[in-house]
Amino acid sequence: MKLIISSILLFCTISAFGQSQQTHKIVFQMATDVQKEQSSLARQLNNVLDYWPDAEIEVVVHSAAIQFMMKDQSIVESEILKLQKRGVTFAVCRNTMKRKGVEENQIITGAHFVPVGIAEIVEKQESGFAYIKAGY
Repeated sequence: MKLIISSILLFCTISAFGQSQQTHKIVFQMATDVQKEQSSLARQLNNVLDYWPDAEIEVVVHSAAIQFMMKDQSIVESEILKLQKRGVTFAVCRNTMKRKGVEENQIITGAHFVPVGIAEIVEKQESGFAYIKAGY
C-alpha cells in the first residue's frame, strides 16, 4: 500500500513539475484591416510575452490585414520590429500578396512567407499550437 501511495505522489509531483515547465505555443490569426484591432494585437502579444517570456508565438497575416505588415502602410511597424526581437514570428500569406499585388520588398523586414495563410494556421494547430483570432 505504501508503494502505491508513494507512486501516486511521485507521479503527481512529476506531472505538476512538467506542467510548470510547459512551453506555450500560440498562433494568432490577423485578417482584419481595422487599425484599432491591429494596435490591440501588438499590445496583447506584449502582454502574453510579459506573462510567458518563453512562449512560442506566430502571427499569420492574410486577407484584409496585409497592410499590417507593409512597410509604408503599417501603423504598428515599430511594435512589430520590437516583437520580432522578443521572438514573435510573423508569417505573411503569399496568396494574399499575389491577389493584392504586394511584393516581398514591401513587407516589414524579418517576416517570413507562407503559401496559404489558413493552411499555416491549420498546420500550427495540428502541431499543438493554441489558436487565437486577433482583434476583439
